Amino acid sequence: MMFNKIIDEDLTQIIEENDGLKKLYGQTVMVTGATGLIGKYFLNTLIKLNEEYDANIKIIPLIRNLNRLGEEIINKGYIVPVIQDIIKPINYEGDVDYIIHTASPASPPLMREKPVETNFANTIGTANALTFAKEHNAKKFLFISSREVYGQNISDQKYFKEDDIGLINQLIPRNSYAESKKAAENMCLGFKEEYGLDTKIVRLGQTFGPGLNIDGGMVHTEFLKMLLKGEDIVLLSDGSSLRTYTYISDAVSAMFKIILESKDIVYNAVNNENEVSIKELAETLIKLCPKNESKLVFNIEEEKEGYDYKTFKFCLITSEKIRDELGWNPKYSIEEGFKRTIDFLKMTE
Repeated sequence: MMFNKIIDEDLTQIIEENDGLKKLYGQTVMVTGATGLIGKYFLNTLIKLNEEYDANIKIIPLIRNLNRLGEEIINKGYIVPVIQDIIKPINYEGDVDYIIHTASPASPPLMREKPVETNFANTIGTANALTFAKEHNAKKFLFISSREVYGQNISDQKYFKEDDIGLINQLIPRNSYAESKKAAENMCLGFKEEYGLDTKIVRLGQTFGPGLNIDGGMVHTEFLKMLLKGEDIVLLSDGSSLRTYTYISDAVSAMFKIILESKDIVYNAVNNENEVSIKELAETLIKLCPKNESKLVFNIEEEKEGYDYKTFKFCLITSEKIRDELGWNPKYSIEEGFKRTIDFLKMTE
């Protein structure tokens, strides 16, 4: 076994829930952003298929930094890394059957501080990936989108389904992420309509698990960072805001179902059973680290520069469609998923 026990269990779950991923045997798969949280799980799943199932998959990770792959992966003969930024035309001459496009900024501080780069990564980057897919006659193209494309609800609705729309103020620089994800989705539909490229779109909520960027500036990563330092969790609000958290193996399993089995184009993929307030999340994480003796502290009067990066109130999204059509049934609760994440972080400290 070449993977950490927790990750290996996750990869086995993904494979078993998708009929062994047999449709990928003998195929060539490109994963953009293959060293990020989501991209790395796709990459590791494909590696496990080759190492343990003799799947004979040629894997093309598109990344900016080769060193982040690790020597053990780089030296595998079936892996052909492409080292470049996604905002440049993709430089690879061979055939590709499947493209999983995960390359995108994932850090709220970066979205606020680098709105131009955020926009370019999602628009120019996706245009490059789609153009490459068209020119290389790819069978399928999966684009990783976000719940942010829904924006602010117009009515009093609590949940967004795939065909709902909300409001986003394009004149706020931080909204470059939401607006560029929307533009990228439109490009996916355009390439399907104009060129016949089989594109798929998945909209994720808060996705977490082993390999997340602890310095990513999201609420749950800030909480985890405080706990791992043995500090109290400080809330700068009343903590009533709701989020939906999906463990990484559940999310990746859903995305494989979408790219390999789905008939439609757009799907939400969040674990609706993991809907919690920020305060409840903090309390849950504290219970998972009893030895720390951390407490929940409210400091609403104090402003912490850069802590809250929202520009509109997020509504929740529902995943009824993927459950009904593709039989997706996420496995991990908030408690179980974050326990696995914390255990992994402690192993790699």
